[in-house]
Amino acid sequence: MPFPEEMLNQNERVVLDLRPHWWYFAKPLALLIATIALGILMLAWDGAPNVLNLVTAVGVVAALGWFGISYVKWATTSFVITTDRLISRTGVLSRAGVEIPLEKINTVFFRQGLFERIIKSGDLEIESASEQGTQEFTNIRRPLNVQNEIYRQVEDNENRKFDRVGDSIKAQLGGQSPSQSIPDQIAQLDELRNRGILTDAEFEAKKAELLRRL
Repeated sequence: MPFPEEMLNQNERVVLDLRPHWWYFAKPLALLIATIALGILMLAWDGAPNVLNLVTAVGVVAALGWFGISYVKWATTSFVITTDRLISRTGVLSRAGVEIPLEKINTVFFRQGLFERIIKSGDLEIESASEQGTQEFTNIRRPLNVQNEIYRQVEDNENRKFDRVGDSIKAQLGGQSPSQSIPDQIAQLDELRNRGILTDAEFEAKKAELLRRL
């Protein structure tokens, strides 16, 4: 089930919408196969005790139930990257989730063991300046690709923010092209920083970009 569009902000779009890796089903699927195999053996055994047949039947039903519950959890767990934020949702009756704005993301780590590299699964750990701090996400498909996509969207989001700052400067100049001198443009940026529109790091980055044009 795709991430609902009504939950997106204006001009926001979904870049990645992932469900957990299929390895998520490994344990319930292994138990289901084992109980079904045992059930077939019981059917082939003419003199099997009734108690053993009953236990086997209960085991098959329990394994089917576990697999069904696991599937529902898998279908209702999502890891979404948009052009504005990272979103994780999980749960059926009770729901839980976390949202991390892209501008708050500091570092993204991924972990893969040898077997996980073979099946292309792994875990992500995201350090951010948000209230949640460090968040860990497991059973991520192709975690290296996801890590690269997060960094790409963080950079694109930063560039869009600078574009909006440029539009703001242009609007303050009465719609004219920002033909001011570079020191004047830096002064405009400093004013935006003082008003809280830009962070210190964003101000320094844009200032360095302008100074390189001298």
